[in-house]
Amino acid sequence: MPNAAAMPLPPLREDLRLLESAPSSDGEPAWVIQDTVVNRFYRIGWLEFECLLRWEQTPERICQDIQARTPLRPDVEQVLEFRQFLDQHQLLRPSPDAAARLAKRSEGNAWLNWRWWLHHYLFFRVPLLRPQRHLQRLAGHLDWLFRPATAVLVVTLGVIGVLLVLQQWDAFTTAVVESFSASGLVSFALALIVAKTLHELGHALVATRLGLRVGHMGIAFVVLWPMLYTDTGESWKLRSSRQRLAIASAGILTELGLAGLATLGWALSDPGPLRNALLYLATTSWVLSLALNASPFMRFDGYFILSDLLDFPNLHERSSALARVTLRRALLGLDEPWPESFPTGKRRTLVAFAMVTWVYRLVLFLGIAVAVYLLFFKLLGILLFVVEISWFILMPIWRELKHWWANRSAIPTSRRRAWLGLLAVVLLLLAVPWRSQVHALGVARAEHQLRVFAPYPARLVAIHPAGRVEAGSTLVTLDEPDIASRLSSSEANVRSYEARLGGLIADPSGAEQALATRQRLGVQFEEVKAARSEIARLKLQAPFAGQWLDLDPDWRPGQWVHSREPIGMLVDPGSWQVDAYVDQDDVQRLIQGGAVRFYPEGQPTPIAGKVVTIGSTRVSQLEHPMLASRFGGPLTTSNQGKELVPTPPLFHVLVQLEQAPPSLRETRGHLQIEGNRRSLLGQGLTHVAAVLLRESGF
Repeated sequence: MPNAAAMPLPPLREDLRLLESAPSSDGEPAWVIQDTVVNRFYRIGWLEFECLLRWEQTPERICQDIQARTPLRPDVEQVLEFRQFLDQHQLLRPSPDAAARLAKRSEGNAWLNWRWWLHHYLFFRVPLLRPQRHLQRLAGHLDWLFRPATAVLVVTLGVIGVLLVLQQWDAFTTAVVESFSASGLVSFALALIVAKTLHELGHALVATRLGLRVGHMGIAFVVLWPMLYTDTGESWKLRSSRQRLAIASAGILTELGLAGLATLGWALSDPGPLRNALLYLATTSWVLSLALNASPFMRFDGYFILSDLLDFPNLHERSSALARVTLRRALLGLDEPWPESFPTGKRRTLVAFAMVTWVYRLVLFLGIAVAVYLLFFKLLGILLFVVEISWFILMPIWRELKHWWANRSAIPTSRRRAWLGLLAVVLLLLAVPWRSQVHALGVARAEHQLRVFAPYPARLVAIHPAGRVEAGSTLVTLDEPDIASRLSSSEANVRSYEARLGGLIADPSGAEQALATRQRLGVQFEEVKAARSEIARLKLQAPFAGQWLDLDPDWRPGQWVHSREPIGMLVDPGSWQVDAYVDQDDVQRLIQGGAVRFYPEGQPTPIAGKVVTIGSTRVSQLEHPMLASRFGGPLTTSNQGKELVPTPPLFHVLVQLEQAPPSLRETRGHLQIEGNRRSLLGQGLTHVAAVLLRESGF
């Protein structure tokens, strides 16, 4: 094969432009190569500039000439790497063979290639406008917007709006919650379109005022999600990083100003359609500006703002390269050179930024993968889920692992043995069935407890004080005047009918009247019996011995008690149980009689117990509201209907405690239940298999 260092370099494209740029942060001069066809810009340093001055010579001759005429000391490998960079970005004049290959590729059915579909699914742009002429006219009319007085006025009004909203925060939050409806979501979408249009217009107007050409504006689709975009690539022509910062921050500043003014408008306007529209505009602008666009971990405005503030182009790529070398040095002991030379403190900061960016993107891409799976029908959802996970998560990891494997011979033996030992320990921990405890949530309650209610609305006569009571003791005495009056009337009627019946017995002609009187007397006897039975129900007695608790200290004789209002609770402190709720993946590991430790909330000392019964079917609803998320509990429940239906499948497990909780009341707590041992690896594989089996049905 011919020696690449002794062969002349291929010529550059004639339509490229070389523009002088601002020096880098270390003072090194910099230039920008402009690809006029696609309007892209590539920043290069001093060495690359010197190479371009001597292009079309051999790499060896270029290195010798640069070493002779400048203080730079390049090697042939650096020149060849720069040639490869130019070739990858199509900045070299194509040879006849390369041009033929490109023409053949463009004439073919590119859309039949899976790579074409993958690229256009992940990202593609649809230019809609070439707005340069209109932007120049609009920038002239809106010159007043870019004066300092306007900025001060907008900030002042926005701060006033925020302060006014804080004074009526409850009304604001209530309005936001009530807006989550079908019509509200449409309104949020319209507000999003307005906010994003003004956002992109802010970028375009600032770029136009700085003398740049905005090539086009349109819609970009990122994983099929539409986003407005503005082509401000010519900002790299600017030598001042402050001017580039102004273009990058114009969108966020526009949205923040819009959010502040909309917030003030909401605070000052009366309820109605206008106030609702301002609410949608304010919340949309605040959330998207601060939570999404300001993030420097994706290539949104926050990233370009941070890059311009630091005057550090390609922040993600350069920091990631440093982080990869750091991992290789720290984990594998590879003596790889640093991609760039930085002071130790700055290098550590860049590495930390890269790692935070990796974690942020991992969470984000996992969320996007789940979202595309849920939004589309199952077959397409599974396909898109696999694409998301493979392209954004698995492929970067796979590329790094390939690099580790390719350089395995350079890893020190001691480091290799340490990693093999660590891997063996991890596999041992995953494979050995050492995990036996099952965690659950539950409520401890007395096995025998009775919440006492009035049988019907009645007046309180007497109530037993809180404390120990014996079986048969009167807990509450009630009175119902209407029943007492009915009893008195019925007893009087009984006496009257009995007297009348005695008179009719001596009358030979009163046989028929005597029969009717006996019937009426029988009715009155039944009414007396019913009234006395009702009165007997008003004397509430303890069916078993226990503690009489939960009495309202404000109860006074003569007060009326409603039938749905508890008067108190009778608890047998001698026997306590726990209603525990266990996840469906763990319930099969439980055994009847298994040891249990119950930790009441706020109590560090556990209470011992054992499993009594294990439910065979999933729980249809929770029996204890204190466990439901709707009432501040730890278990998630469905928001539909009044029933407390747990959304994850749960099974009921009854636990017998050896002693009562200190409070002698229903107590929420955490349980550790001894079950069959299972390895983490086996449990994970079982869970994955269950998910695949569940999702395999179409």
